[in-house]
Amino acid sequence: MSNALYEVPPQQRAVEGTQAVTAGFPLPSAAGSRGWIANYRTRVIVTDVAMIGIATGTPLVILKLWDEQHARVPFLAVACLVWVVALAVFDSRGSRALGTGTFEYKRVVDASLTALGAVALLAFVFGTTVRPQDVFPSLPLGLVLLLIGRWGWRQWLRSKRAQGLYLNKAVLVGSTTTIAHAKNQLDRHPDSGYAVVDVIVPDLGESAEEGDLLDRLVDSLTRHDGDTVMLTSSDAMTPQRIRGLAWDLERHDYRLVVTPSLTDVAESRIQTQPVAGLPLIHILSPTYTGPQRIAKRFFDIVGSGLLLIALSPIMGTVALLVATTSRGPVLYLQERVGRGNRPFSIFKFRSMQIDADARLADLLAQQGTSDTPLFKIQKDPRLTSVGATLRRFSVDELPQLFNVLRGDMSLVGPRPQRPAEVALYDSAAHRRLKVRPGMTGLWQVSGRSRLSWEEALRLDLYYIENWTLMVDVIIMWRTFRAVVGSDGAY
Repeated sequence: MSNALYEVPPQQRAVEGTQAVTAGFPLPSAAGSRGWIANYRTRVIVTDVAMIGIATGTPLVILKLWDEQHARVPFLAVACLVWVVALAVFDSRGSRALGTGTFEYKRVVDASLTALGAVALLAFVFGTTVRPQDVFPSLPLGLVLLLIGRWGWRQWLRSKRAQGLYLNKAVLVGSTTTIAHAKNQLDRHPDSGYAVVDVIVPDLGESAEEGDLLDRLVDSLTRHDGDTVMLTSSDAMTPQRIRGLAWDLERHDYRLVVTPSLTDVAESRIQTQPVAGLPLIHILSPTYTGPQRIAKRFFDIVGSGLLLIALSPIMGTVALLVATTSRGPVLYLQERVGRGNRPFSIFKFRSMQIDADARLADLLAQQGTSDTPLFKIQKDPRLTSVGATLRRFSVDELPQLFNVLRGDMSLVGPRPQRPAEVALYDSAAHRRLKVRPGMTGLWQVSGRSRLSWEEALRLDLYYIENWTLMVDVIIMWRTFRAVVGSDGAY
């Protein structure tokens, strides 16, 4: 999975019509030209070689094997070379792999394991005596260092892309509707590496003269220093015309990318298969049941148990503060709706005055959000003296670890909502109820209370459709960062 999936950019205004789509393009700087890939790839290669050298040499030094292993230094040098070559053979630095998604990391792991097998085979063929301590300590160390190096360069690349650098400059081709959809999605994720510099809506009348469209594309790509043609669906683009366009763009050294009108699907759920000359895209079903669900429940039980033990001193202190600073119970119980539309009582440290529920409707009406299924009050006057601090750092949510142990909730998932909020759901929002609600979720680490209901729902649905255990681990880590920074909370 890609790193962009866990960031939420500002909402983009819907665009309609060719003029609206093409107006006001923020043109990237010259550093976004096609040369950036070679520049970035060189940096990654140098880092890979350094990391492999460190991984191979460190065990010799730490285990004090240098004196007795000096005769094998040439062999270890060959092992390093094999590792570097394997990374290239597996195309771990290809333009498709670099910068986005989990594809790059997977190829680094696959190449490293293959390199280990190749080194063992070479040792056997040439009769070299290799003890486990000669090679095997280097693999886990090297793999960790390689992944850290790739991650570090990604962070650097993301910072550059935020400045409009190191981008693939794309011209969108298709119908007005599909162009607007694709542009909106790319604008949502500027760190994906694509900047739309122009759009072209082909005319059905151009189909008789293929050169017309090609001339327009080449002229646009030349003017904007573009490198990619991104093709969306259009009645004007027949299969024969697309094939001819691909051949023409190949001669001009431009890339052709075809994008279907499908969004918010993780890389792990997409499989391509050529059938009868058609490049079929298979979208795997979400994993709600089976072994994955058992693994998630095990993760919840172990994780919540360990967190309860580790956080018990903090929870005891918070309980004492709540009890001594305001009138009312320490714990606040509220009905929420869980998986399968089943109600349950959620546990929280009380952060509000005891008449908070009675005042909610009036406050929502004053705020103008009573018809939106996200009952959040900005600058909430119902908070107690310590409640604002508890809410800011989400400490009031800690008793929900007991909800997780009981099976009402999960550590990660869509936040459970009140029955009144669920009553406002449309058919898309009802998909939130297919899984256990969570203490934290994707929208909590992507802006928290700053987000609109539409953005929060989009992120919840993305999580439900594309869940993996690794996604939960990433969200837990990002939750810690968001809580410490009290980002977007009120």
